[in-house]
Amino acid sequence: TIEGSIGGILGSTCCCILFGYLFNFNIIHMAFIGSIGSIIAQLGDLFASSIKRYVGIKDYGKLIPGHGGILDRFDSVILVAPFVYYAIKLFIK
Repeated sequence: TIEGSIGGILGSTCCCILFGYLFNFNIIHMAFIGSIGSIIAQLGDLFASSIKRYVGIKDYGKLIPGHGGILDRFDSVILVAPFVYYAIKLFIK
């Protein structure tokens, strides 16, 4: 839902700001990583779903029954992991 998407972005941003505060990182940089990272994660999930729809399958596998397979558990990480890696290398030294 739209509310869930916005809530995910806000929750991720707040958690990253708290992390930055607790570990003495720049809060602005952490807010950027949290908000943009959350958006990219949601896009990764939508991208994986569009691939499944294009191919005409419901689940990527049966390794985790009832959850759509192992890739459905990690589809958002596929796009967000490189972003977070490079953002941390750029902002946090």
